[in-house]
Amino acid sequence: MSRHFRTLADGEDVAVGRLHTGIDDNASVDGKACLPGEHHVRPDANRHDDQRGVDDAAVFKRQLARLAARHDWLARWVASCVQRLNGTPGEPASFDALEQLIAAQAYRLADWRVASDDVNYRRFFDVNTLAGLRMERREVFEATHRKVLHWLQEGMLTGLRIDHPDGLSDPQAYFETLQQRYAAQAEAGGQPPRALYLVVEKIQAEHESLPEDWPVHGDTGYRFGSLVNELFVEPRNENAMLAAYHAFTDEPTDLDAIVYECKKLIIETSLYSELNWLAHSLYRLTRGNRRRCDFTRNRLRAALTEVAAAFPVYRTYLRVDEAPTEMDRRHIDWAIAAAERRLGMSESTVLQHLREVLLGEGEAANLPLAGRRRFLARWQQFTAPVMAKAVEDTAFYRYLPLVSLNEVGAEPRSFGLSVAAFHYTNATRQRHRPHCLLGTSTHDSKRGEDLRARINVLSEMPRLWEDTLLRLSGWAQLYLTRMPKENWPGNNDIWLLFQTLVGLWPAKTPDDAQREDLRARVQAYMRKAIREAKLHTSWVCPDGGYEDAVERYVDGVLRAGPSPFADELQKLTARIAPFGFRNSLAQVALKFTAPGVPDVYQGCEQWNFSLVDPDNRRPVDYAALFASLEGLMALYGDDGTPSESDWNALWRDAADGRIKQLVTWRLLALRRERRMLFRNGGYAALSVEGAAEEHALAFLRMHEGEAVLVIAARLTWTLCEGDDARWSPTLWADTRITDLDVARERGFRRWRNWLTGAVATLPADGDPALALQDLFAGAGGLPFLVLVSDAEDGA
Repeated sequence: MSRHFRTLADGEDVAVGRLHTGIDDNASVDGKACLPGEHHVRPDANRHDDQRGVDDAAVFKRQLARLAARHDWLARWVASCVQRLNGTPGEPASFDALEQLIAAQAYRLADWRVASDDVNYRRFFDVNTLAGLRMERREVFEATHRKVLHWLQEGMLTGLRIDHPDGLSDPQAYFETLQQRYAAQAEAGGQPPRALYLVVEKIQAEHESLPEDWPVHGDTGYRFGSLVNELFVEPRNENAMLAAYHAFTDEPTDLDAIVYECKKLIIETSLYSELNWLAHSLYRLTRGNRRRCDFTRNRLRAALTEVAAAFPVYRTYLRVDEAPTEMDRRHIDWAIAAAERRLGMSESTVLQHLREVLLGEGEAANLPLAGRRRFLARWQQFTAPVMAKAVEDTAFYRYLPLVSLNEVGAEPRSFGLSVAAFHYTNATRQRHRPHCLLGTSTHDSKRGEDLRARINVLSEMPRLWEDTLLRLSGWAQLYLTRMPKENWPGNNDIWLLFQTLVGLWPAKTPDDAQREDLRARVQAYMRKAIREAKLHTSWVCPDGGYEDAVERYVDGVLRAGPSPFADELQKLTARIAPFGFRNSLAQVALKFTAPGVPDVYQGCEQWNFSLVDPDNRRPVDYAALFASLEGLMALYGDDGTPSESDWNALWRDAADGRIKQLVTWRLLALRRERRMLFRNGGYAALSVEGAAEEHALAFLRMHEGEAVLVIAARLTWTLCEGDDARWSPTLWADTRITDLDVARERGFRRWRNWLTGAVATLPADGDPALALQDLFAGAGGLPFLVLVSDAEDGA
């Protein structure tokens, strides 16, 4: 359990607890656990003797330690007993006592490689020490939620973020129970009934939405983060990037084939014990049907494998006592059809039987309810980790054309997003789940939001990127390890390393200390990346030779002192960094003004160029952030509205991150001042017309007597033709915002730039439009505009 602070749509500060549900961090195999911070109590007389023994074990250990410290003879006796049990190498019989002791335990001591085949309890992926809890059991729910419910009752928390809900056997039932317990607590305390603010860490496919019956406010923002990131990717250059990637790496570019291969790998290794359980369970169900009883375990196992490998989403949400939803039915039919194509028609009857068992139809309609319920639960708890482990933790480290797209909840096959699609998702969220979180970085991000924003610029300049890549790899050939058949590291890992360095390298030339810090971070990142890819090495079977070769290569290219490699990297970074900063700031503006609840991950108030965990979980210097914010507040006064010259000064020192912090502070102040607008305001997409129409998006939010008009620039490298010096209001000549009839009709004519104070006015009659050149002239160089208006301000 951890605690985060977020800002709700009404501007109030809210403490949101983060709760792991599918897997608990302190899980034990027998289903008993306590949340961090919960105190153990002495067992009462009604508890079973075995549980009392478990609870008292720590007490006995401490007593024995105190006695041994006080009495030398006791310490010597304990040591001699341990020595006798340890045995003597070369004397097999001396280990008999230890073997007898181990055999008497409630667990089996085995080589860790045995787990993938023999473990019979649910785990967190293949981490044997994190066992699944059965939250559907009332006593388990009460035991694991006692503390968090107490915090909610005391007002220490006002909302919960539920992590890993796909690990639950019945997520809907869990959410309903949680809401009911919260409501019952409120009623008992004499408080008015109110729904608990719940958001769920649910990764959704492009075509997928949260189940409508879930009593939650929305997801934690992975989908929004993916969509807003794709706005800054140039879709026209997809083929050019893919061609450059294939030419350099000789790797395949069929992501679906790579994902399928990775899923098969995970199913047949990390999650094989779960597959065996499912195959055995399905076999037992099948034996009770005379028309299906000849389906062998091997055929059923093969069918389960192929359907799981073809599953298009993390999981379905089938319940034995309810008809399948159309969405669940479509996903199952898709996977069954894909499995039939791979296995051939000879296995179609087995696959159709599996379909019937999942949907509760045909020959499976009369199966024992309890057996089918358990199979359904475990099946749906199986496809989710298969997808997560295969895609996020394997395929995303193999398929690398533009690594900023390889993000949790993202679809790398979607190279860029249209403005129309972004508007559609915002309008849909406003209509159905207006209080979703809007996240751009989380504890699970593969890359920090600002690192992704800079790498996105590469999509606008594929030829320059390819030329630079070839020069960099040429300078770095000296550090390759020559092997009989190939050079190490492979070109796919070199491509990953160089894109990572382009996103991570400081905009200003780093000193030796910064270079050393960078080298250490990149070393740790590349070791994790190549193990996650599972091609040359892995966590299970690390290849020391390949890992050493990668380490030598990273050390070579990042060694201290002058080098042509560092010079080339610095030259490219200095050129694209300003455009990355613009992408980042426009992203911030969209996150704080789109429908939903903005979520600022720790340390992202300023630039965040973190890599995957543990890099993105490094301690944050909150004292320095606070001091920086105090300085900005003192500099710009209570209303925090800098002049255009102030913003220009901040831009000159943009690398220090204060400009992002100031934007964040000002937009938070806007949400607090116009809380009802952001909580209840509608969403209207606006048209951008003219010469630079592809480089801007705009929308309008209105509620009663308030309105906000948001305009964000995108693909600014292309707009400026790669020359940062060209960034000026004249780029927006002959480009304007239209569709403002409704704003004028409601009296919204006078618009004030919230960041700079500049004012623009809609004409009283004629065409209701605003010229972007005029608006950006008062934007202080910022790549976005947030214009506020009140109906009574109409001129």
